[in-house]
Amino acid sequence: MGERVPVGQLTYSVVDTSWKGQLGDGYQVRTPNQRFLLVTVSVTNGGGSQISMPLLQLEGANGQMYKEVNNGEGVDNYIGLLRNIAPAQTLQGRLLFDVPLSSYRLRVVDGVDPAFEKAAWVKLPLNLDGDAPLVSLPGGGIK
Repeated sequence: MGERVPVGQLTYSVVDTSWKGQLGDGYQVRTPNQRFLLVTVSVTNGGGSQISMPLLQLEGANGQMYKEVNNGEGVDNYIGLLRNIAPAQTLQGRLLFDVPLSSYRLRVVDGVDPAFEKAAWVKLPLNLDGDAPLVSLPGGGIK
């Protein structure tokens, strides 16, 4: 995290991660199936043409892949679904995942044809913050 990761014409930087037990407040509360993981990213297009950044994925320690949630309701600075990045421009915002509490690898891609896609990985260590209280489960587990 924090390093610049070039993939094709795009350069990714993961700025921050945070865990949330819910999003929104009052009548607009969203609860996750597992836990919400917010990943703050910065993506720069170093090429000469516009590129569309696709939805990204996380890989868990067991190799299981988790797709990005495509509904950013309740997320401050949500990066959005339509991610067209003009040449020499930078897109910044948050990605949203609904995953078990763990460390992950974020799979970042170059935004070209999926058949010829280039990818790289960014390690996201488990970082607990004050807004993500742990809940003890029966049997001694943690949610």
